[in-house]
Amino acid sequence: MAYRAVIFDLGGVVFPSPFDAFTDYERSHGLPDRFIRTVVAENADRSAWAGLERGELSMGDFIVAFSEECKAAGGDVDAAELMTAIAAGFGPRPEMTRAIARLRDAGLRTAALTNNWAHDDQRPDERGTDVVASLFDVVVESAVVGLRKPDPRIYELTCARLDVTAQETVFLDDLGVNLKPARALGMTTIKVVDPDDALRELGAVLDVALS
Repeated sequence: MAYRAVIFDLGGVVFPSPFDAFTDYERSHGLPDRFIRTVVAENADRSAWAGLERGELSMGDFIVAFSEECKAAGGDVDAAELMTAIAAGFGPRPEMTRAIARLRDAGLRTAALTNNWAHDDQRPDERGTDVVASLFDVVVESAVVGLRKPDPRIYELTCARLDVTAQETVFLDDLGVNLKPARALGMTTIKVVDPDDALRELGAVLDVALS
């Protein structure tokens, strides 16, 4: 297979995962392990988190709605404090930025495909704009396009913007639920648990030295 493009999730792949902030918040506030992640996953397509990532809720409305969802699940979560903690960890992993640069030098197109959100005073693509714009040929953000992974349409949109077929792409994400529809469309997928391991796998698939 001649690959022409590589698509990267952002949080949990190029950037740290928001789940790290979830865990820290749970530990510091005496909540059960994975409590916040479980609330996010409940009614996954209709939850406050999903509405935020599709751009249907403002940050202010999300904070109220998500706090209420957590309370209904049996825990008190200050959603504003949680989102501030997530934002504080928003910085790229150096090994990923170096690898993406090598991919582009090798003639491959690159894209970011991310479930994200907008703060009340900015568009989603203004968060880390300089870093993201320097790394990718195409950026597809859930809160901008009104679709979110794992909806197959957002993968199809990304391929269309890259002008490639699904079979010509490799997709990296840290969540299996997001990889499944990509595989169904014909993408080669890599689950990112350890970034270095994922880059070694990607390099082997593409026959490009990334480390």
